[in-house]
Amino acid sequence: MHNHPLRAALAEEMHLRRLPRFAAPCRLVQIVTVLEEAAADAARAHIATLAEQGREIVPVAGKYGVLGLGPVTLVWERHTEFATYTLLRGDAGDAGAEAEAEAEAGAAAGTPSRYAPSLFDPGPFEPALSAIFKDLPGAIIRATQIALVPRAAGDPTPDDLERWFASEATILCDVADGAGRIVSDFRLNPDGYGRLLVLDRGLERDEPAQLVMRLQELGNYRNMALLGLPLAQRLTPSVTDLESRLAHLTQAVSERTSEDDRLLDELTYLSARLARLVAETRYRMSATRAYAQLSTDRLASLRIGGVRGYQTLGDFTERRLVPAVRTCDSFSARLEDLSQRAAWTSELLRTRIDIALSKQNRDLLLSMDRRATVQLRLQQTVEGLSVVAISYYLVSLIGYLLTAIPGVHHDVATAAAVPVVIALVALGRWRMHKHLAA
Repeated sequence: MHNHPLRAALAEEMHLRRLPRFAAPCRLVQIVTVLEEAAADAARAHIATLAEQGREIVPVAGKYGVLGLGPVTLVWERHTEFATYTLLRGDAGDAGAEAEAEAEAGAAAGTPSRYAPSLFDPGPFEPALSAIFKDLPGAIIRATQIALVPRAAGDPTPDDLERWFASEATILCDVADGAGRIVSDFRLNPDGYGRLLVLDRGLERDEPAQLVMRLQELGNYRNMALLGLPLAQRLTPSVTDLESRLAHLTQAVSERTSEDDRLLDELTYLSARLARLVAETRYRMSATRAYAQLSTDRLASLRIGGVRGYQTLGDFTERRLVPAVRTCDSFSARLEDLSQRAAWTSELLRTRIDIALSKQNRDLLLSMDRRATVQLRLQQTVEGLSVVAISYYLVSLIGYLLTAIPGVHHDVATAAAVPVVIALVALGRWRMHKHLAA
């Protein structure tokens, strides 16, 4: 069997970036770090160090690996710009199990169901969490604690929600067609983590892992998409300034009294600044559009249902992500339009300069033509005078010869030789011109 060189790699790619199967009760912590180009090797070395401290469940490759660090499972994923560290703990010692036990005790006593206060305590993930933070490459862009609780725990009470989330920003909605319910405020808490509560209302087999993965991918891609917004906001005044200067330059190009050299210098400077802005922002703006599309896809795959009195995850995402992406799109469109207008203005100025140069060349050629005509006339005059001078010397020589011949009347013979000599000299000049012209 002759396989394509990439067959194995492509088949393996389809199984990357997935969470191991788990069920409620379960706790997770995910850390997302943005990596610069120089930090790529450091990220690989960091996960290799962690692998030496635990056991490899899925061998660490270039983009994915699953490690066992004591009771905690670590899932490492390497993306183009960022890496994720997802810690999973599903044993009975976690906070979800405590919540379930308290719920059962409360139900037996006839009191409302309560969740454990330690539901979002990162302590159960130690010492694996500290090992990850040690020499962690890149900068953390997102860190989230996730609690998946079973149906038996019941719905959290309003006091529970106020204890964990900001009441004015709480998002509560059904997902997976009602098989799950999520609660969060997507705020950064004093401990440095966001919080996400997932209520299992009938999730089966791989559905809990798929749901958590989609929720986290939505948040991660959303944050990465929003990285373009501060850049667009910071550089918008510069774009506005360039638009104003280009408008003045275009107006100056249309005026006949303006200086072309000065306009060309200013336009060259403006084009250089514009090219620098485009080079600085093109990748980030393109990445923003790509991440926003991924966020939209993940949002659609969650199959969200509303709960009266609360905003949904879709409302929260669209309320801020859509305007941010449109701001970035508008910024990119302004840069593109500005580049096109600068190119048009440059073409107009070059056309104007070319016309001026053509006029100068035409005037120069006319001047050279006039000088050539004058020189030709002078040359013809000099040549006419030269015929006279040559004829004069030849007649003088003939006069000397006639003086030596006895019996010849000197004056008459000299006078008779004059027209003959002039005719011969003029004929010789004419034949020489004809020869040179041929």
